[in-house]
Amino acid sequence: MQQHHEDEMSAEARIQVCRVRVGGMTCTACSSTIESALSKVNGVKKARVALATEEAELHYVLKMVTCDQLVRAVQDLGFEAEIISSRDDVGEIWLKIEGSDTENSMKVVLNTLETLPGVEFVVRDEAPDNICITYREDLTGPRNFVKAIESIAPGHFRVTVVRGFQQGREARKIDKVRQYLRSSFLWSLVFTVPVFMSSMVLMYVPYICKALDTRLINALEFGQALRCALSTPVQFIIGRRFYTGSIKALRNGSANMDVLIALGTNSAYFYSVYSVIRSATSSFETTDFFETSSMLITIVLLGKYIEVMAKGRTSEAISKLLELSPQKSILLDHDEQVGITNEQEIDSRLLQKDDLIKILPGAKVGSDGLVIWGESRVDESMLTGESKPVTKRKGDQVIGGTVNDNGVLHVKVTKVGSATALAQIVHLVESAQMVKAPIQMFADRISKYFVPLVITLSASTWLMWSLAGTFHWYPVSWIPDAMDGFELALQFGISVMVIACPCALGLATPTAVMVGTGVGASQGVLIKGGQALQSAHKVNCILFDKTGTLTMGKPRVVDTRLLKDMPEPDFYEMIAAAEVNSEHPVAKAIVDYAKQFRDDQEKPTWPGAVDFISVPGHGVKATVKHREVVIGNKSMMLDYNIKVPVRAEKVLSEVEDMARTGILVSIGREVVGIVAVSDPLKPGTREVVSFLKTMKVKAVMITGDNQGTASAIAKEAGIEAVIAEATPAQKAKRVKDLQAQGYTVAMVGDGVNDSPALAVADVGMAIGAGTDIAIEAADIVLMRSNLEDVITAIDLSRRTFARIHWNYIWALGYNVLCIPIAAGALFPFSRFRLPPWIAGAAMAASSICVVCSSLLLKNYRRPKALDKLEMHGIVTEK
Repeated sequence: MQQHHEDEMSAEARIQVCRVRVGGMTCTACSSTIESALSKVNGVKKARVALATEEAELHYVLKMVTCDQLVRAVQDLGFEAEIISSRDDVGEIWLKIEGSDTENSMKVVLNTLETLPGVEFVVRDEAPDNICITYREDLTGPRNFVKAIESIAPGHFRVTVVRGFQQGREARKIDKVRQYLRSSFLWSLVFTVPVFMSSMVLMYVPYICKALDTRLINALEFGQALRCALSTPVQFIIGRRFYTGSIKALRNGSANMDVLIALGTNSAYFYSVYSVIRSATSSFETTDFFETSSMLITIVLLGKYIEVMAKGRTSEAISKLLELSPQKSILLDHDEQVGITNEQEIDSRLLQKDDLIKILPGAKVGSDGLVIWGESRVDESMLTGESKPVTKRKGDQVIGGTVNDNGVLHVKVTKVGSATALAQIVHLVESAQMVKAPIQMFADRISKYFVPLVITLSASTWLMWSLAGTFHWYPVSWIPDAMDGFELALQFGISVMVIACPCALGLATPTAVMVGTGVGASQGVLIKGGQALQSAHKVNCILFDKTGTLTMGKPRVVDTRLLKDMPEPDFYEMIAAAEVNSEHPVAKAIVDYAKQFRDDQEKPTWPGAVDFISVPGHGVKATVKHREVVIGNKSMMLDYNIKVPVRAEKVLSEVEDMARTGILVSIGREVVGIVAVSDPLKPGTREVVSFLKTMKVKAVMITGDNQGTASAIAKEAGIEAVIAEATPAQKAKRVKDLQAQGYTVAMVGDGVNDSPALAVADVGMAIGAGTDIAIEAADIVLMRSNLEDVITAIDLSRRTFARIHWNYIWALGYNVLCIPIAAGALFPFSRFRLPPWIAGAAMAASSICVVCSSLLLKNYRRPKALDKLEMHGIVTEK
């Protein structure tokens, strides 16, 4: 009972991850405000808010705060917020229900679904016949929902899947924003075009000009009244998003793009209203700027619409990954006695755990699973980038979305929905896009002070030009027709306020990181965010683990040297009994080799081993048949005070000179034999190391293997620096030593013993075929397990950061250049000035240019030298 209570308490206190969609953010000042506020909530351990994806990822203690409370905290700041996901084991699916012709029948459906075990939420979607079901994937599945609905009134309801995992959320989010901006822009255009035409074009057309100049009341002309009437809905109805955004920002003690737009348009609009009132109440003719405010709002909305369209393309990699899942799968009904009794084609989104599915040649695998019958080759290039199909037999794992090549497979579904490898990759890419690169902090700091600075510059510009006009510091001939000095100054001030918006600055990093991580995912290189990207581009030293990283990772016993008179079967029985408890690849190779001496080779039974101890990087120790068995390198023997005879030393030296690993075996505290294990280099390793040298990256091999073998392997690979006989702790220490020497260090490994070094390194790169622990500790995962992808990762990060630097140069250079022009610096010499609406267009164009600049990364191609390696067949088999 006490243990159960402790487990419950620990469950409540564990860290949960919640993803929230945040609406209403306009620039980096908004995202920084939300991130800062959420970080201060009691129980929140980490808060990430991404402007580019309009999402927040929150790590919090479940016992102290809930995801709903965090959503309310965002809403209290004045932003829209809704939960995307609150747990990893939660899935969601959209179903269309035909036949629910009354509201009462739909209520019956909803109530029925809510009572099903594992169902958490059932809500109506925007379409009246669509419902969204959130459920525990370990407890239930979508076919259960279909059966439950159809059982309410057999033959009455027809249920189809509308959208599945993530696709509904992504489509709804993008479509909603895009439709809103498109609608707002078109309505704004309807009102703004007549305003612009009447003030800029029609005034020069005979007859129409006369009609517009017709006086209604005192000096108030028909054209002025018309522009006032048409621009008012643009200012207050269509442009209300700028008011709400400004209020949110100011209420939270910050200033964003909306503040600048609201100030600029209000200055022009209310001055124009003042002009209309003055004309209507006197005979004094005035000029209005209604076209300035309405055109400014229209241009900004158009810019935002184009920006959203372009930003949508930055997440194309995720969309393409989601599209990999097949639409249909063949479900098999299986009876243990009879076998396959029936097969039917169903929607792949209706698959559930433990289903049995049939994969025909050329078809995609419906979900992650285990092959239980058949043999075929499966093309996994869409997920891993590996060009060669991989042979799959009974007992092998297959990944949903991959393509079956030539044979027929029967697969038992082991993972569905958010638990599949495809979904996990999507989640990893999404999480990566949430992680800010340190360079983005530069933009955040600038944006914090930039808007107040711009407002100050704008006010100063207006004041200086007003004073210059009042005291006649410039000739009256400089003032354009139908305008006075005050109005000229007002236009300069508004132009400065609008053109200097820091939107482009805020988009410079996240858009490039989004595209860069997406491109990496499509090439089999999973980069966990901006931090990893930024560190990788500075890497100038790489530490390679040996086994499974530089070598194939499939060692095999090639020689046995017995030093005592002992039958070889008895020798291998003793060491296999100890090594069978180890997960190390060398241990598995020894056990596999020992099976040949057994009658029960398929499932051999080894003698019991007690007091088993594994010493990472050295070997193992156990007691077998009441005798102490120690297996490992020379350091292992010395640690247990076991003398290594001269003959054994000589044999070890011979083995190591042949680039093989010599394993000493002690039984009863006496060295009785040496096992020679060979693990060949991966094809292309020498070429990769050579290419790294051209990139000015130092290559170092670090391994727990002995010095002789390590040096021989390193020489074969072309690596000059070798660190041998290193324990996991020593590997991590060596990384720190290199960092202290000024190197930016990357560690490439695949095993549990590499995890400390992967975590300590500036960039940890895990081989995709390695252990889950290594992958979790790494910053970059190489899905194909190819060393060439180390080069791809570094080269892609360098290209991405070159693009980020270019984005910053553009964004900052644009402001440095355009603010003086907008302030009228060229006006005294050339009479050139930027009307506010043109300044607004320039501001929108700057953001679009930055996004499009980032999109150029989609054209990334890895170094041609790597393609040459592949052309010559130098690629790594899985």
